[in-house]
Amino acid sequence: MRPLETLLLLANLLTFVALVIPRLRAAPRARVVAPIALLIAGAQLLVEGSRWQMIPAYALSGLLLLIWLLQGQSPVAGGRSRAGRLAVRLGAALAVLGLAASSVLPIIVPVFHLPRPTGPYAIGTVTYHWVDSARAEVFTADPNDRRELMVQMWYPARDDPAAPRAPYVEHPEALVPLARLFGLPGFIFGHLQYVTTNAMPSAAIANGGPFPVLLFAHGRGGYRQHNTMLVEELVSHGYIVAAVDQPYAASGVVFPDGRMAPFDPRMFDPVHPGHPAFLDSIIPFLAHDFSFALDRLAALNQADSGGILRGQLDLGRAGMFGVSLGGAVTAEACGLEPRLRACLIMDVFMPADVLQAGLRQPTMWISRDARSMQLEHWTQADIDETQNGMRTVFGSLPGDGYIVLVPGTFHPNFSDFPLLSPWLTRRLGLIGPIDPQRALTIINAFTVAFFDRDLKGQPASLLDRPAERFPEVLFEARRPGP
Repeated sequence: MRPLETLLLLANLLTFVALVIPRLRAAPRARVVAPIALLIAGAQLLVEGSRWQMIPAYALSGLLLLIWLLQGQSPVAGGRSRAGRLAVRLGAALAVLGLAASSVLPIIVPVFHLPRPTGPYAIGTVTYHWVDSARAEVFTADPNDRRELMVQMWYPARDDPAAPRAPYVEHPEALVPLARLFGLPGFIFGHLQYVTTNAMPSAAIANGGPFPVLLFAHGRGGYRQHNTMLVEELVSHGYIVAAVDQPYAASGVVFPDGRMAPFDPRMFDPVHPGHPAFLDSIIPFLAHDFSFALDRLAALNQADSGGILRGQLDLGRAGMFGVSLGGAVTAEACGLEPRLRACLIMDVFMPADVLQAGLRQPTMWISRDARSMQLEHWTQADIDETQNGMRTVFGSLPGDGYIVLVPGTFHPNFSDFPLLSPWLTRRLGLIGPIDPQRALTIINAFTVAFFDRDLKGQPASLLDRPAERFPEVLFEARRPGP
């Protein structure tokens, strides 16, 4: 909880105690506790900002003030009407409920903290708006619409402990469609604007560049920041990461002029078992977003108007990773793009083009075993498609390949989703039985090791002896000789 939120809860508790215990209620100082609690509520709203989890606390401050006013209408020892006594008792009962709700909600759905990454570099971030004037937007009916992308870059930066940190999500309204996909109210993710990352906006880039470049593709109905923990870990180890918000495949994409491209429900059209036909047809189009991004990154490396990234992007050592739909788009893009030298795919089926032609780059799959998918109630058709497709492409690789299966994980474990509410996601069965922090640690470690070996050419002992650190992982390696 944030400092003023904690102070507000303590003030409400003290006010409640002072109002229900006669000896305290008669003390002179008790006459000011209820107004002070209300003032703290106002200060919290002004300084830290409101979030829905705190609504019971705000309401409680008002209710306690009302009880305080009612109690002040008659002498403490007697003279109060029966109706007044009933009103105070009812208010006290509501206050107990309010105390419980205002204490529990902010804890089970917190303004969480992203863990500090383990690498030596601090992190900077900057966001770009790019328009592909050569490509029509296929998601809309207007033939004049061009494909637009929002791309957030994270990069190794010079550390400045006093610098402000970037918000986890700048535009929470973009996540309203995602909330509704889960049958939740649109405001449910609004508090994510108060979550701060480890990244400093527009910070000066660190010495030691140019740095290898990684592209990131988000999941279906997701958002570009939903693997920020993994992104920051990579950047702290000396990578520049470009996360592409893909309009109409993302929950919502907000452009600089305030327009928002919402999620296209055709992405979930139930046409046949497995994944929908519309999704099959759109994956190549989404993969071309990353070819365009590579072009723009090359131009940025030559002439960054902000001056931060010019000459700092080593596009000769470029790779890509993605989760869920983003993993399928990653596979498709790696099949199209020889500029992508390493490919990491997380928990998804393989597109038809990739199944047919295979991949040329070193490739890692991070997923889970079939039993874990069954625990999550995946259909057998989806399980077979994911497992068999992964092994088909893995078996045809001409070079390095790795399969990393993490038993006990569910699909949301491959993103930041467990951080949103560690207690609630576990109780509702939304994440797997594995400890969520353990799962994130495993995913981060194998991702860094893979790109270190296949883009930087550095030793990666984890890929030679994974059982020493992570004995629960099911690991396979394919390293054909020259």
